Amino acid sequence: MKVFATIVELTLRALLGRRRTVLLALLAALPVLVALLARVSGRTPGEATLFDAMVRTVLPLVALVFGTSALGSELEDGTAVYILAKPIRRSQVILAKAGVAGSLTGGLVVASTLGSGILAGGTLATTVGFAVAAAIAAFAYVALFLAASVFTGRALILGLVYTLVWEGALAGILEGTRQFSIREATLSLAAALAPAGSRIEGGLELGGAVGLVVVVIAGGLALATWRLASWEVRGSD
Repeated sequence: MKVFATIVELTLRALLGRRRTVLLALLAALPVLVALLARVSGRTPGEATLFDAMVRTVLPLVALVFGTSALGSELEDGTAVYILAKPIRRSQVILAKAGVAGSLTGGLVVASTLGSGILAGGTLATTVGFAVAAAIAAFAYVALFLAASVFTGRALILGLVYTLVWEGALAGILEGTRQFSIREATLSLAAALAPAGSRIEGGLELGGAVGLVVVVIAGGLALATWRLASWEVRGSD
């Protein structure tokens, strides 16, 4: 337990100590700023519009940067060897990294969702429902991008392709791709958590959305753990 806590502390310092974290905080604050400016000018963009921007841009990008940086940066610059050289279970390393990256992502997104939703004049129940769905999706995105970072040094590019091409373009054209879209799963979870009559709509059934999130989180963590163990074996040869 002490080792796990140490990895968590080191990961927190590494992620929070970078300038990119400030940029991510500013990115997460954009929906709040838009809602505030609209409120001052006497216009309301609508909570659904802000939530859509949140799930399309802010959530995946914040998760992408945190997810790929939590361990990928250490593997690239060679500092990960200081952890991997010790008799530490690789599952502990992955869980610690994913937990920190997911919590930071979820924290920024939830704060932004609550702030923008309230300023936009949305109902509290709908805003909270979307915030909960976004927090769950944060861990799904992070697990996916963390696993990618252990497999390749180009995880950031692959993450952008998944976010912008698969979820952005193809999901709007090919209906079948929505079955593998975390964004659609997020919207479906939010729609289920929000009260009846909310304008949030998802492209998946609730069971499919829950199943996708569970598979992505469990599968991502399992693949990352397996790959990290394999990386250690090759590194010691």
